[in-house]
Amino acid sequence: MTKKIDTNTSTTSTYKTIDLFCGIGGVRKGFELTNKFSCVLSAEIDKFACMTYEHLFHENPLNDVSSEEFKEKVEALDYDVLLAGFPCQSFSIAGAKKGFEDTTRGTLFFDVADILKRTKPKAFLLENVEGLLRHDKGKTFKIIIDTLVNELNYKVVGVTKKDGVLEYDSKSFLRKTVEFGLPQKRTRTYIMGFRDDLVPNNYIFNELPTKKEKPIFNNLYDVLEEDVSAKYYLSEQYIKTLEKHKATHKAKGNGFGYIVVNVGENPISNTILATGGSGKERNLIVQEKPEYYGMMFGSKKSPINDQGIRVMTPREWARLQGFKDYAFVKNGVDTFSFPKSVSETQQYKQLGNSVSIPVIEELAKYMVKQLEEFENYGL
Repeated sequence: MTKKIDTNTSTTSTYKTIDLFCGIGGVRKGFELTNKFSCVLSAEIDKFACMTYEHLFHENPLNDVSSEEFKEKVEALDYDVLLAGFPCQSFSIAGAKKGFEDTTRGTLFFDVADILKRTKPKAFLLENVEGLLRHDKGKTFKIIIDTLVNELNYKVVGVTKKDGVLEYDSKSFLRKTVEFGLPQKRTRTYIMGFRDDLVPNNYIFNELPTKKEKPIFNNLYDVLEEDVSAKYYLSEQYIKTLEKHKATHKAKGNGFGYIVVNVGENPISNTILATGGSGKERNLIVQEKPEYYGMMFGSKKSPINDQGIRVMTPREWARLQGFKDYAFVKNGVDTFSFPKSVSETQQYKQLGNSVSIPVIEELAKYMVKQLEEFENYGL
C-alpha cells in the first residue's frame, strides 16, 4: 500500500493569492502547503475543471480572466500574489507601438499583464509548457519578459539588465518534475517576479529551487496500484495496432507507437498529457493478470491481451502529479478525489493539464522566503 504523507498543518496564512486559469487547483494547493498563502479568488472557464475544483476547495472558480467584470473584481481585492498557468499563444505586432497593449492584445497573457498593471501585486508566479521558451522562435518569451520587467516594473528571477539589455538563460526557468520527488519526465517553464519597489538595490536573487530533498515516490513502482479493473487492460487487437504503428514510425525514424514504462530498477513515466486520455500508450504498464487474458470486456471488440499490458489509472496519474497520497493528506487521511459526475476521460485530461504540486510547493517556499526577507530588509 502506498504510504500517505501528511503535508498539512494549521498555521495561519500570511499572503493572499489569486489563482488564474486554475484548472483543478494544483498551483493553489502547492502554495497552501507552505501555510503561508491563502487564496481569495480563482478563475477557470472549463466547466468540468470547475466541478473538480469546487469538489476539492468548496468554491466555484467559474470566472473569465479576459472579462472586464472579472478584472474589476480583482481591482477591488486586497491581495499579494498573482498565480497563473496561462495558455501559450503567438503574439502579433499591431503597429501602434503601445507596448504590451499592442504586442499581446488578444492573448491571455495580455489579460494577465493587464491585471498586473491594474493591481500591482507584490509578486507573481507564471507557469507554462516547456515549449514557451522556443515558441515563435523565442519571440513570445522575449515579449513576456520585456513586458514584465520594462513595462510592469517587476524583477524577474533569472533575468538581469546590462546596459539596458535584458539577459537570461532559458535553463533558469525550466524545472523537471522528476527532481521534485515524483517519477515523471515532465519539464515546465516557471516565471517568478517581485514588484520592483520591494527589491533592494543591486539585489541578486538565488536561482529558483531545482529539487525536493526527499522523494515522495521513489519510482514508478511506488505509484502503481496492485489490482486494477479489467477495463484498463488493452485488447489484443489494440496491441497489434500499436505494434504496427510503432513499426511504421520506427521505419520512418520518428514516433514510438507505444512504450511500456515499468521496467528496470528505477522506472519513471513519460509526461502525462492533457488529451482526455489519448496518448496513454506513452505510459503502458505490464502487470500480470492471467484471469483477464482472453476475456471480452465492455466495448472491447477483441479479447484482452495475454501480455498483461494495461494503461495507467487516473489514481496513478494523480500520484504522478502529487495530488493523490501527498498534497491532500491531512491527519493521515487522504481527502483527494474526483466528483462522481466527472468522467474518467475528464479526470485524465484534468490531471494531464495540471501542475506537479511538489514543484509548486518548493517555488512557493522560495517566494515566501524572499517576501519575508524584503520586508525585514534594513530593520
